[in-house]
Amino acid sequence: MEGARDSVKLALPFAAGILSFSCLSLSIFHTHLAAGLTLVLVCSFAIHLLLSHKTGILEITILGCLTGIFVRANHNLIMLTYPEISSLTASAESIGQTLQNWIDKIEFKNPDTNALIKALLTGNRGQIPDHITQAFRTSGASHILALSGLHLGIIYLIISKLLSLAGGNPKARFVRRVLCILTCTIYSLATGAGASIIRALIFVIIREISRLLHRQPDLKDILASSLIIQLTFFPSDISNIGFQLSYAAIAGIAWIHPYLKEIWPEDSDPILKRIWDSASISISCQLTTGPLAWFYFGTFPQYFILTNLIALPLTGLIIPAALLTTALSAMGICPNLLIQGTEMLVIALCSSLEIIASM
Repeated sequence: MEGARDSVKLALPFAAGILSFSCLSLSIFHTHLAAGLTLVLVCSFAIHLLLSHKTGILEITILGCLTGIFVRANHNLIMLTYPEISSLTASAESIGQTLQNWIDKIEFKNPDTNALIKALLTGNRGQIPDHITQAFRTSGASHILALSGLHLGIIYLIISKLLSLAGGNPKARFVRRVLCILTCTIYSLATGAGASIIRALIFVIIREISRLLHRQPDLKDILASSLIIQLTFFPSDISNIGFQLSYAAIAGIAWIHPYLKEIWPEDSDPILKRIWDSASISISCQLTTGPLAWFYFGTFPQYFILTNLIALPLTGLIIPAALLTTALSAMGICPNLLIQGTEMLVIALCSSLEIIASM
């Protein structure tokens, strides 16, 4: 727990430093000069800490803030283009386009089903009718349409389960971890590598590496480490709404959910206990993301608990069903029963949200 607290102490001022420099006008502070001066301050302060052996909360806060300012100021000066990375990104994007083409060819009775599945699997929401988009927005389920950590998390669980069939010996576990990271990375790139997807990908990488090292990091520690890593490589993400909402939601789960979860008695009915666990997660996320949503969009979903209790389980069923349907359809061996079942799940999701939105 001490490691988690230390990482949080560093992550928050680091993000604050990046945000503060992002808010400054570059016409006032020349980028080269700001980067150079901040580097001198970071090195000087780091040497001071090493010589004085003093690493209290104030020292960590100052060092984190200065490092964040340096990273943001220096980011545009060190941007390099690597042909290998560009080639990998282009290949991944072609995979994403191929996946979209496969989804378009599935013979659902209602073309809206193709559009919604395409949004859930690839993030392309261009073909979703306005009335469905409005139902998702009004009911408080917009995060389901926006490709995020929720979607990558489900994909990650599916991949993990499939790779677990390879065996449990040390060599198999190592190969499974590597393949899991590689597959999630390709999927993230194929779907556009949005800020919230990158956050989830870093979570996956940290989790899998920790398993290889036989460690169980705290969620708070993973969150803080991910924040530092993502802002180091993509400091401009600090102003991305999806980035802010994604980290705010996980912060709610990490800090608020443990307390809400304990409200319900452990010896109660297991079904009711599970329902409360799901509801408490939704409440925790809304407490941290609600103010941001109100600030940016001026809205707050009144029935978010009901929405998430219905929409999240259905989404957890739709994504694996849609993946299986898409894969089998691409091979020309998908049974009609699976196509109909997948479409029924999509209809159930849309109908439920339209009812909630009408309330």
